[in-house]
Amino acid sequence: MLDDALASFAEIFSPPFREVMCKSAGLTGVVLVALGLVLDRLALSFLHVGPAWLAAVASVLLALGIIAGMILLAAPTVSLVAGFFLDDVAALVEREIDPMGPPGSPVRLGPSIAMGLRFAILSILANVVVLALTLLAGLGVPAFFLVNGYLLGREYFELAAMRHMPRQDAVNLRRRNAGPVYVAGLIVSAFVAVPLLNFLTPLFATAFMTRLVKRLA
Repeated sequence: MLDDALASFAEIFSPPFREVMCKSAGLTGVVLVALGLVLDRLALSFLHVGPAWLAAVASVLLALGIIAGMILLAAPTVSLVAGFFLDDVAALVEREIDPMGPPGSPVRLGPSIAMGLRFAILSILANVVVLALTLLAGLGVPAFFLVNGYLLGREYFELAAMRHMPRQDAVNLRRRNAGPVYVAGLIVSAFVAVPLLNFLTPLFATAFMTRLVKRLA
């Protein structure tokens, strides 16, 4: 499994992956800027203060709140946007590791979007829980890895498996191999914990889970 992880990490910097990376990063930037502008307009529309000093304080707090919101939304947005390109990544990996094997079929647009939205929402909720555990019990680090390890392992494994089988079969395959999938998810969550590299998580996780699916299926 570590060999697969290292091979996947090296592969995300190869020329074919860089093309997908640039498209994903560009679209993610556009989406985040648009979200920031929307949040800014909405906040200003509800901001009614009197004295100049209070308006200045409110503006600073508003700016900090928007920055914090963008940080919180960055990872789910990257995952949601990258979902449009992950079939390309999986196809590249499949051709490399099993050129004579049957190629996978792209996941249909509807289920792909639904899974992306579900993952984005679950990611936000999971990290809110992690933040709460950090503030209330000081369990931030273990909670981050335990929660995200399960979530990331499940979502990316099923997405890779669905290229070769119906969704319910992909779910059953994950459940039969819950241990290896969870360990793989922990490796992905360690990748997420590294600043800047975490924006490449969808590419790394897809390449990694595609290899895992090939081994287990």
